[in-house]
Amino acid sequence: MTDTAPEPTLLADYAPFPFTVEQVALTFRLHPQHTRVLSRLSLKPTTEGQPLHLHGENLTLISLSLNGAPLPDIAPDAEGLTIPAALLPATAFTLEAEVEIAPETNTALEGLYMSGGIYCTQCEAEGFRKITFYPDRPDVMAPFRVRIESDMPVLLSNGNPAASGPGWAEWVDPWPKPAYLFALVAGDLVAHSASFTTRSGRATPLNIWVRPGDEDRCAFAMDALQRSMAWDEQVYGREYDLEVFNIVAVDDFNMGAMENKGLNIFNSKLVLASADTATDTDYERIERVIAHEYFHNWTGNRITCRDWFQLCLKEGLTVFRDQQFMSDMRSAPVKRIEDVLTLRARQFREDMGPLAHPVRPDAYVEINNFYTATIYEKGAEVIGMLKRLVGDAGYKAALDLYFDRHDGDAATIEDWLKVFEDATGRDLAQFKRWYTDAGTPRLAVEDDWQDGTYTLTFRQETPPTPGQPDKPPRVIPIALGLLAPNGDEVLPTTVLEMTEGQQSFRFEGLSARPVPSILRGFSAPVVLDRTAPPGERAFLLAHDTDPVNRWEAGRGLAKEVLARMVTEGAEPAADLLAGLEAVVRDECLDPAFRALCLRMPAEDDMAQTLHASGVVPDPDAIHAARKRLQLALAQRLAPVLPGMIASLANNGPFDPGAAAAGQRALRLACLGLLTRLDGGEAATRAHAQAGNMTDSLGALSCLLDAGRGAAELTAFHQRWQGNRLVIDKWFMVQVLHAAPDRLAEVATTLTRHPDFDWKNPNRFRSVMGALAENHAGFHHPSGAGYRLLADWLIKLDAVNPQTTARMSTAFETWTRYDTDRQAQAQGALQSIAARPGLSRDTGEMVGRILKAGDA
Repeated sequence: MTDTAPEPTLLADYAPFPFTVEQVALTFRLHPQHTRVLSRLSLKPTTEGQPLHLHGENLTLISLSLNGAPLPDIAPDAEGLTIPAALLPATAFTLEAEVEIAPETNTALEGLYMSGGIYCTQCEAEGFRKITFYPDRPDVMAPFRVRIESDMPVLLSNGNPAASGPGWAEWVDPWPKPAYLFALVAGDLVAHSASFTTRSGRATPLNIWVRPGDEDRCAFAMDALQRSMAWDEQVYGREYDLEVFNIVAVDDFNMGAMENKGLNIFNSKLVLASADTATDTDYERIERVIAHEYFHNWTGNRITCRDWFQLCLKEGLTVFRDQQFMSDMRSAPVKRIEDVLTLRARQFREDMGPLAHPVRPDAYVEINNFYTATIYEKGAEVIGMLKRLVGDAGYKAALDLYFDRHDGDAATIEDWLKVFEDATGRDLAQFKRWYTDAGTPRLAVEDDWQDGTYTLTFRQETPPTPGQPDKPPRVIPIALGLLAPNGDEVLPTTVLEMTEGQQSFRFEGLSARPVPSILRGFSAPVVLDRTAPPGERAFLLAHDTDPVNRWEAGRGLAKEVLARMVTEGAEPAADLLAGLEAVVRDECLDPAFRALCLRMPAEDDMAQTLHASGVVPDPDAIHAARKRLQLALAQRLAPVLPGMIASLANNGPFDPGAAAAGQRALRLACLGLLTRLDGGEAATRAHAQAGNMTDSLGALSCLLDAGRGAAELTAFHQRWQGNRLVIDKWFMVQVLHAAPDRLAEVATTLTRHPDFDWKNPNRFRSVMGALAENHAGFHHPSGAGYRLLADWLIKLDAVNPQTTARMSTAFETWTRYDTDRQAQAQGALQSIAARPGLSRDTGEMVGRILKAGDA
């Protein structure tokens, strides 16, 4: 880590760019080591007497000219080049530059790089400055014309194809866009093609470009794209606006996908799928991410963000839209539960640690480090609350106004809230705190029953976060239902609007004390602090009409039981086991919902829960208690498990849809429980009979949990060694299911395997990401997991800082454990921080995480 910390960028310092970029013309002469990029920028001053600063990193400047005259005395520095105001005309002018870059050695995977012989780009957030000199900021928008010269057979860029010939192609994007949305792909690719007819009658060609041999695994992604386009027209009134839509799948990609205008670039794992190579989880992710990136065409591209502090404006809104889409495509309750699980596992953990930040930050050192669960998942929750407060009609009116008012703009959170105020007449000044204040509010509840009147009193408090010790009250929509003692609903779902630090709500004319169902649908991203009376959670598990709260009741009861098992050595509670048995036996319930109910709270979730209650979590004790509870549940369900597994089997053609996936999920959940009883005999048979990757990998996971599966692992690798994405699963499943005391050994052995390509983000994450997810193993008292991850992050940082920084967040909870573990984790973090030449990305993250030890 450098001695001098980089200066942060501040929201308060924002100033508009003093020039308009009226047109961009780029020519690429591609070569692995010596790509030449020629740029021609048409600029016009908007503020008199200002110098022109263009960003640029790792560029070799060949020539620079202004209105055709060379500028030989302008030398770039580490951040770009600046032309003094005295050299600039007072009117419109043209700036031309030629630079040279080396895509083949660009291991950071930002800018223009190569993936297995394919040229591709990734420019968000600040990658375009590694391609040519340019004002690389989201509020500078311009139409682009691109010429690509190469012997590659397929040459793609943004927008519409303009012309082509042997060894060249030209593309024109008529819609002004910021540089972060620029894209270029050149390679030996084949297309899986289809078309979509827009509501105005335009037939639009659709192409998914992949390596030869992968084209037979694109059908599901194409179907998801067509459904996304239709849904966006029907629900939001948004029509596609170019002559063609292209998706390209590449193997080396730091993130999941990128929404570049008309040319989405995807990590291949989020495109390629077939029954024998992809799991149901893969199919669902492909469907969601295809939709997400397509929805960005309007919420991110046509309307972008003014600066990177407004990142949640495009990402939170687009996540909310993809959640709506997935709810319509699949089971809405199951989708909502999965979203809640993701939020709590990732964003609540973030909010409770040293990396906490507002949905709209006010400062950053490295913007790549703010592509977080707070921006995405919590950003989506904030929009969900806003929709709940203004109603469906108000939301639609506001979104229509947003698209009409800001099409072609680089907008802000203030612009977003203003359209809601103008469309609905509401004052959203207090609601804005959800964007500006970090932390997860805690909602305490007390109730009172007197003479037919039931009173609920809520108190909200948001704990201090770094840089924000005091938090005023927020607007919290609380969806509430009340149930009579016999299970009848006496108050259907009603949204209470909490605006004060403490607030009471009265319900009169009731004949008996009701049972409250609070935060139905998880109506606000808060922690509900309420000690439920004995039996209440079991009652809600049996009777609640809200499926999210019905699941929540079972999960809350399971967490209570696990907490007592960890801290008191208690036995598994009979009411929990009985409630779960009732859910499993209820064939009227969605199988996917029943499978979710059988999923025990994750070990990291339990550690977070115990820590929040003032208990120092013991990962070994949590692991042991969870296994005991799973065994007790298996014993309770022993009479029905074999029959359920058999009844849920489907020997027909594979169906990736939600209904069939739900049946497989429940079948594998039952198989996992049966494995606790038979040591893996049923799982061995299931693996041998598996006709798809979901069943195969699920049965293999059961065998590994039972300490078996060596022969199956060998056969799995032999069969799939030519398929890079399936081999990622082979690596991951071994690490996820390794015994805690053997985790470091298993992971180390896998890093020595010939197939372990640590420079490929997918392969690296398949081992090191899984290492961090194996809670008891990663936090083993020996510290071996900490040291192993730290050593590999140090190695990776030299070639891919972005992936390194993201994976360093595995350490963000280190201060919640005992002093011995803290010492081990702190030592690992300090070894990363001490690495000479540590990147700014990783240095910022590790520095923030280490500071938690100073509290």
